[in-house]
Amino acid sequence: MPILDWMTRGEDVRAAAAVPYRLLEAVPMLDGGDADAANMLIQGDNLDALKALLPYYKGAVKCIYIDPPYNTRSAFEHYDDNLEHSQWLAMIYPRLVLLRELLAEDGSIWVSIDDNEGHYLKVVMDEVFGRRNFVGSAIWQKKYTVANDATWLSDNHDHIMIYAANKVSWRPRRLPRSEEMNARYRNPDNHPKGPWKATPLYAKRSGSEREKAFTFTFKNGFVWTTPPGASPRFPAQSLERMDANDEIWFGADGKAQPSRKTFLSDLSADGPPSPTVWLHSDVGHNHEARDEVKRISPEDPFTTPKPERLLQRIIHLATLPGDLVLDSFLGSGTTAAVAHKMGRRWIGIEMGDHAETHCKPRLDKVIAGEQGGVSEAVGWTGGGGYRYYRLGAPVFEADGHIADGIRFATLAAHIWFSETGTPFTGAAYTPMLGVHDGMAYALLYNGILGDRSVSGGNVLTAALLERLRAESGWNGPMTVYGEWSKLGAARLAEAQVVFKQTPYDVKAR
Repeated sequence: MPILDWMTRGEDVRAAAAVPYRLLEAVPMLDGGDADAANMLIQGDNLDALKALLPYYKGAVKCIYIDPPYNTRSAFEHYDDNLEHSQWLAMIYPRLVLLRELLAEDGSIWVSIDDNEGHYLKVVMDEVFGRRNFVGSAIWQKKYTVANDATWLSDNHDHIMIYAANKVSWRPRRLPRSEEMNARYRNPDNHPKGPWKATPLYAKRSGSEREKAFTFTFKNGFVWTTPPGASPRFPAQSLERMDANDEIWFGADGKAQPSRKTFLSDLSADGPPSPTVWLHSDVGHNHEARDEVKRISPEDPFTTPKPERLLQRIIHLATLPGDLVLDSFLGSGTTAAVAHKMGRRWIGIEMGDHAETHCKPRLDKVIAGEQGGVSEAVGWTGGGGYRYYRLGAPVFEADGHIADGIRFATLAAHIWFSETGTPFTGAAYTPMLGVHDGMAYALLYNGILGDRSVSGGNVLTAALLERLRAESGWNGPMTVYGEWSKLGAARLAEAQVVFKQTPYDVKAR
C-alpha cells in the first residue's frame, strides 16, 4: 500500500510509543452535576491525555469524532493552525495511532477536515486504520450562501472521513424515518394493515445477479411476466401468498401492471441509510453553529464550531444510548454537549484554559437543561454530570522507575494494561487485580494489605501467597508483582507463580 512521506516521518511514526504515561488528576471543585455519571472533561495536551486513557479505555470507545486544526488560521489561538504540511502530519499521526488503540472493535472514527489537508489525511488514515476499513467520506454543506468575492471557487463544504476499527464488525445505523417519508404511504383500498406504498415486483439486474424470469397468474386472472432485462424480486410462492392476502395492487381500475403493497407497519422505525452528501437543511451550517455557541457563551472565540445537528447525525449513526463517545479536540464542547443530550457517555479533551472557561460552562448549562441546539429534537430536559481532570506528573521516571507518590490504583491499571493489553476494570483496593486468559495478576505495592511497615505486605511469602489464593479462590497460574520474593525459583515454579520485581520489571511503555 502506498504511504505518505514527510520530513520527520520516522520520528512521528514512533512518537505515540514514546509519550509517557501521565496521571489524570481529578479536580473535584470543577466537577459538574452528578460526578458519578462516568463522563470525563480533561484539560491538557490531547497526546498526553490519550496515552493516559489507554490503561482504562483501550478498545472501549464506540465513536470517536475529532475536528483537528485545518491548517487555515481559523482555530483557537492556542492551536497552531498555520502549520506546514509536514508539521501538520507530525501533529496528527501519533494522535491517530492512540485513537486507534482506544477504538472498540465495533467502533468508528469520524474526522472533519477541509481540502487543505483532506487528501493527506486520507492516506495517513489508510495507513493507521487500514484502507480496508475506510467507510466513506461525507460531504457537509457548511455554508448556505455563495461567496461572491471568491477568487477561485466558493468553498461551501467540508469532508468527514469515516473509518471503522473493523469494517466486518461495524455497520452504521440507519437514519430515523421522517414524517415526509411516512406521508408517502397511503391506504386507498382501506387495507386492514394500514397505509402502504406500491413497489415493483421486479428489479433491473444483470449478469450473475439476474434470477430466472417466469410467468405468474394472479387470482383475478391477470397474467404477469417478468419484463425484459429485469429479474423477479419474489419467487412464485411469495407472489401466491401476497395475492391471497390482498397485498398486490393493480391500480385504481384493477388493470394496471401489478405492484406489491409495502406496508408502513411492516417497516422498522429506522429509515434509509445515510447518504454521503449532508445538506445544511438536514444537519446545520456554520452560522447555526456560531449562533448556538454565542447563545451559551457570547465571548467564545472559537470561529469554526460545528452545529449540534451535525454531531447528532454522527452520534446517531455510530452509537446507541449508553455507548462511549470521545472527542480529543473538544473545542467549544459541541460533541460532549450533544452526546450528553443523546444519553451517551463521553470523554472530552481540550488544551489550555478553554476546557474550564468555555467547555465547562457549556456542559454545566446542558446539565441544567439548556434548550438550544438539538435539545427539543431529542427531548432533553437536563441531568447527568461529569468529572473534571487535569494532566498530572508522569507515572514513570525517565529511567523507567516508578515515580514517587504513585498510588496503588494507578500502578495497578498500568500493570494490568501492560500485561493484558486490555483496560483495567478490577477493584483498586485489593492486590488481586483479576484473571485474563487463564493467568491471574496480583500487585503488592504501597501497603495495599494494610501493613504500613517498611516493605510491609510488598514481599511475597508462602503465607501471603496462600492468603492471595484463599481470598480470590484462584488456584491456577499467577503473576505477582512485588518488591521481592522469599520463595525460591523451584517453589515459585511448583506454585505456578511468575514473580516480577517492582520497579524493575514494570514496563514504562
